[in-house]
Amino acid sequence: MLSQIVSALGVVVFAVFACSAYFYFSNKLLDLALPVKDGDIRAASRNLNRRALIRPWLFIGPALFLLFVYLVYPVVATFILSFYDRTGLQFVGLANYKWAIGDREFRQSIFNNILWLAVVPAACTFFGLVIAVMTDRIWWGNIAKSIVFMPMAISFVGASVIWKFIYEYRGGNDVQIGLLNAIVQLFGGTPEVWISVPFWNNFFLMVILIWIQTGFAMVILSAALRGIPEETIEAAVIDGANGWQIFWRIMVPQVWGTIAVVWTTITILVLKVFDIVLTMTNGQWQTMVLANLMFDWMFRGGGDSGRSAVIAIIIMLAVTPIMVWNVRRANRELKGH
Repeated sequence: MLSQIVSALGVVVFAVFACSAYFYFSNKLLDLALPVKDGDIRAASRNLNRRALIRPWLFIGPALFLLFVYLVYPVVATFILSFYDRTGLQFVGLANYKWAIGDREFRQSIFNNILWLAVVPAACTFFGLVIAVMTDRIWWGNIAKSIVFMPMAISFVGASVIWKFIYEYRGGNDVQIGLLNAIVQLFGGTPEVWISVPFWNNFFLMVILIWIQTGFAMVILSAALRGIPEETIEAAVIDGANGWQIFWRIMVPQVWGTIAVVWTTITILVLKVFDIVLTMTNGQWQTMVLANLMFDWMFRGGGDSGRSAVIAIIIMLAVTPIMVWNVRRANRELKGH
């Protein structure tokens, strides 16, 4: 543990030093390459203008390079790879896309992803908004918010392990240690292997992501609710509005933009959901989603780079419109201000 901490600190110190050295020496080189001499005012003015044009690129250049290497290049390479066979050497045209359309497992993954998209963002946003409103009205609201937000600090794999104990099933006459089966047994029901029940097991997996992301939605929406002018709420109360009317007709419309941002952010996360399904079911019992299917085809039978690339492209195409909408909406808000 100590060696890992020392290594991490060493990397941080080195990275900070390297960045500082890069910015310092690149600026020095720029000043040397475009000197400002007192004797020639015209040349000095021209070099100053050139410096002003080049200097910003010295700062954003490394970021653009990393963006190209780790984002643009992989996207282009994946798209090209989707037209090749499992080895990535023989061109097969649209064969991989035709396979995807006709594959039953792929269609099941699409259906499951749509199911996740219909439930998880709506549930997280709704519960986050309700909790944000309720905790603002009680004296121990900050404590409640901390408890709700706590799962955000847990990794998806860690959260899945926790919920595995909740859904745990023991066969025969063994005592049920799973919380859900213990409750079912307490009320005279029959214990079940919940995560193996087709269709419904998807909802049991969704609960894990809802449990994690509700805290995120709550924090963002709580900050937005605090931005609503108190005069608006007081005027509504004076006009005779009850709590329900204030919530739906005053609060929700005024934080609708924030609700949309939270919704779309969680939607993007859902399209990439992977760890929870892999840890809980490994895609068995009709729980496969696109990210897991892509990972599966990367290694199935030695790996199929063409088919896994097709699935990756489809995931990216699904995410892109949401990201574009978010960016355009942010630009509109900036222009509005």
